[in-house]
Order: sequence, then structure tokens, then C-alpha cells
Amino acid sequence: MSQALLAAAEDPPPKAGIAFDSLYRSSRDDVYAYAAGLIRDRAAAEDVTATTFERAYSNRSHFDPSRGSPRAWLFGIARNAALDELRRRGRQATLAVDPTDPASPGAVHPAEQSERRLLVANALKGLSGRERELVALKFFAGLSNAEIARVLGITESNAGTRVHRVLDKLREACREVA
Repeated sequence: MSQALLAAAEDPPPKAGIAFDSLYRSSRDDVYAYAAGLIRDRAAAEDVTATTFERAYSNRSHFDPSRGSPRAWLFGIARNAALDELRRRGRQATLAVDPTDPASPGAVHPAEQSERRLLVANALKGLSGRERELVALKFFAGLSNAEIARVLGITESNAGTRVHRVLDKLREACREVA
């Protein structure tokens, strides 16, 4: 083994860094779901997920725990990577929706469930890009309001208010169609 490899192997991890392996394992599926929800293209979502983790790994020593959790930091990177992809494509983000009711699996007839999916999908089409992004961060990525606030650079109460308003708007749109 070369001297350079031995020296690199003996170097301790950066002091300000994060436990990257653990972050990757706990977040990869959520980052992919978030990207897929925004971009609606599986291959592109895989690319965005890979780009997110490449950027996070390269910048792991710059992570500052006083500015938020590693997960919120990661989703900030994912958001930027997804927006870069959308800009590259020159189109607006739309969400693919597959709502389920985990409280009562199998209780809804498949035809009724399909109608509900269509209803929600049509309601989501009426949302702005920023509103769809909130839905993706909250429900596809599974972020808390505090984490959403850190990703978007707003206060936690503002994030909660925005999520609440978007959900009210979705409910109203679903009632109008039904």
C-alpha cells in the first residue's frame, strides 16, 4: 500500500462532519421519493438522488449542526438538485400522487380508492409549484415542519402555516369536485 493511502486511511474523519453512512441509509428512500414526487421521472429522480448524496458527501465537513439537523441539511441539497434538474428541463414541477390510508388498509374498495387518487391528483394540479413542493417535503420526504422550515429558509411557524393552508386548499378542491 502506498504511503499516501496509508496516510489517508489513518486520517480521522472531519470534526465538523456527519455520520454520512448512517445518514445515507436512513434517508436515501425519502430523498428518492421527494425527487420522484417533484420531477415525475424515475430515472431523473435516481440521478437527483445520486447528485444529492455526492454533493452531501463532498461537503460533509461543512455541515454545521447549529443550523439544523443533518436530514434537513440533506433535503436542502436535494431541493437544490431537483430544482437544477427542473430548470435544466425547462418545465415546472408536478407531483405524482399515490395516496393511501394507512389507518384502514383494505377497507376501501379498489374502485373508490382509484377515484380518490384521481380526485387528489386533479386537486394537486391546481396548486402552484411552491405549494406542490410543500406537499412533497411533508408527505413524500416525511419532513417535520421544523425540517421544512430549515430547507426553505423560513420560520417553523411559517412552515406550519403554509402546510396547513395547502392542505386546506387541497381539501376544498376535493370537495368542489366531489
